[in-house]
Amino acid sequence: MSAGHALRPVARPRLYEQVVSQIQEWMADNGLQVGDRLPPERELATRLGVSRATISQALVAMEVVGVVSVRHGDGVVLVEPAGSAKVVNALRRHAQQLPEIIEARDALETKLAALAAQRRTDDDLAAIDEALDVMERDIAAGGRGVEGDELFHAAVTAAGHSHLLATLMGEISDLVRETRIESLSQPERPANSLRAHRRIADAIRDRDGTAAATAMHDHIIMVSDVALLKS
Repeated sequence: MSAGHALRPVARPRLYEQVVSQIQEWMADNGLQVGDRLPPERELATRLGVSRATISQALVAMEVVGVVSVRHGDGVVLVEPAGSAKVVNALRRHAQQLPEIIEARDALETKLAALAAQRRTDDDLAAIDEALDVMERDIAAGGRGVEGDELFHAAVTAAGHSHLLATLMGEISDLVRETRIESLSQPERPANSLRAHRRIADAIRDRDGTAAATAMHDHIIMVSDVALLKS
């Protein structure tokens, strides 16, 4: 073998990646169709002989790439049939992009928060407050607050009244959503994110652009710590 062609080490599949494959096989064997619900995490953990934490990681991975939807009060629903290789490969690609996604979010949303503090209207504040209420109600009911989180960031973007920056946010919205799902699936993250949102909202309400930008920057750094994508 030529010295210029050294073998690369073969990446060992993570446990949750193996469990994704097992869940996919179980769905195929049982003929699950789009719209069907998967068994509860506890039942899947028992059937596959792994911990609930590993099952949860596997389901988050499948949700991030759009194969299942985790709906509070409605369980885990199959959205799109896909092989386990697609799930794992898509998640790894996203993990490789994570640093750039963080940079883009920080640059765009920090500026938008500062602009929102300068330009917001009463209607903008009402939309921001409604998003906070949606997130708070969902978390109080045991959910992760994904919808409210998305509504909040959209309301802040709208309050910035910058068509070009809003368009750029739209360009990365799918990537941000993937990160949002994983981030809000981590313990205590929903409550911490809600507190950070309130800090951002208060600064916008006070028309304090510097405080709004700082609060948004701190929030982006916090939510970008996504263990699954970085593992």
